[in-house]
Amino acid sequence: MTRIDTAPNDRGPRDGNAVEVRGIVKHYGTTKALDGVDLTVRQGTVLGVLGPNGAGKTTLVRVLSTLIKPDAGTAFVGGYDVLRQPRQLRRTIGLTGQYASVDELLSGYENLYLIGRLLDLPGKEAKARAAELLERFSLTEAARRPAKTYSGGMRRRLDLAASMIGRPKVLYLDEPTTGLDPRTRNEVWDEVQRMVADGSTVLLTTQYMEEAEQLAHELTVIDKGRVIANGGVSELKTQVGGRTLHVTPVHVAELPEMARCLHEAGIGAATVSADAGLLTVQIADDSQLTSVVGVLGTRGFGISAIDTKLPSLDEVFLAITAKPAAVTPTPAKEPVA
Repeated sequence: MTRIDTAPNDRGPRDGNAVEVRGIVKHYGTTKALDGVDLTVRQGTVLGVLGPNGAGKTTLVRVLSTLIKPDAGTAFVGGYDVLRQPRQLRRTIGLTGQYASVDELLSGYENLYLIGRLLDLPGKEAKARAAELLERFSLTEAARRPAKTYSGGMRRRLDLAASMIGRPKVLYLDEPTTGLDPRTRNEVWDEVQRMVADGSTVLLTTQYMEEAEQLAHELTVIDKGRVIANGGVSELKTQVGGRTLHVTPVHVAELPEMARCLHEAGIGAATVSADAGLLTVQIADDSQLTSVVGVLGTRGFGISAIDTKLPSLDEVFLAITAKPAAVTPTPAKEPVA
């Protein structure tokens, strides 16, 4: 029998945290889908969970939704223990999985009204909430049509509306905008931001870096069932690659000489782009920026513009999840006859 760690002295969630996960482990046979995951989501914020396919993101959501039990570790959501208080916990959460799960024989309105009633909303409130969400997700005209007549994007929007109808304190969005067109994606983003502004907390798994950057207050990166990085967007960008300094000279012809001077000063390799008229230098901090400007100024080069740029979130993701290069063994030498 698998042992579940639920000792009476387990520490509960700290004030201000809507979700606390400590040492969560989940096996599927010999595969360890989650390998000691720790994470925290502060109340009223969005935590973006990133990771390659198969990293364990959906397994984590399923554990926190009480759909599956972990093999070890503890988790609290909305103050409730995932293992000891699943019934109470379910009333505080909303969930949108990777694929729309609506009743195709019911109309859009009936789907939402039914879920509202299952969540114990009074009939009048369930009707009003269904109508409100149908309008927010541009589904009012199709409200009385069976869901089986909806397009894929419409079903996705209906599924998102269903997860929000009970005004959950904690909302899980597992790759919520996959397959949606840009306008519908923006509508989903607007609704998520509206809910957070009203006090809800969101745990968002996504493969879209733009979505994570748009919505998330903090990020957690998971790979092979383990947390490999976490922090704010800017913090992770700084940790991964520092900043890129772009220098635009007054005279483009001086670019090679500028790069040579920086190299001689020991500041680092500079990349010259004559077509763009730019000198590019990787810098780790402000002191290096000052050094670059100082060297170029001392040598008399004219600078018309200078700016710095952090790496994109795509670059951060690729750098963090990059696999080490395989080492090719050196063939053994044949003995000399």
